[in-house]
Amino acid sequence: MGMVSAHGARGCTCCGDLLRGLLGTRSGAAVGLGRRALLRGAGGIAAAAVAGAVALPGGARANTGSYEAMLLTCIDPRFPALTLAYMQGRGLVGKYSQFSMAGASVGVVAPAFQAWQNTFWDNLAASIQLHRIPRVIALDHRDCGAARIAYGADAVATPAAETAQHGAALRAFRAEVAKRHPTLIVETGIMALDGRVDIIS
Repeated sequence: MGMVSAHGARGCTCCGDLLRGLLGTRSGAAVGLGRRALLRGAGGIAAAAVAGAVALPGGARANTGSYEAMLLTCIDPRFPALTLAYMQGRGLVGKYSQFSMAGASVGVVAPAFQAWQNTFWDNLAASIQLHRIPRVIALDHRDCGAARIAYGADAVATPAAETAQHGAALRAFRAEVAKRHPTLIVETGIMALDGRVDIIS
């Protein structure tokens, strides 16, 4: 498993060096160098990102290589381990970016969640630009509370109804991806509570 980062001015494992470069110390406490210094540092990072890679302190670079996919999942706490096992089984660990929102594809296409949807599309565009992904994988799941919120309890009351409703959302998701990114391969599926995935075409 990857390292869990602890965020703080001194202890952040993912951006601590950057913060230490932008912060001074006085009596053991971190003191900002001021808004201009912070903006200059952020501006330098943005300029490097436009050039194709983000330069970080110590010569490290942000990950901007070629990867296999972006994975869209739900926020349900029952599924991260199952999803990781599924991606391990496909040999994709370390080769995909991930975006989680309530409902997965439901969150991206249902009118009930319209206010969130641009955030997903912006993240997908960033993953395409940064990671040069050729595909997006959308994994909805069984017993999804967001689907009940979006479509009503009756729409997912039986396994057949649940499959039909998620299938409709996943197909709508595929159509929306095709409009925005016609060369992107789209894979869609529904994960059961035991981790089994039914592919939806």
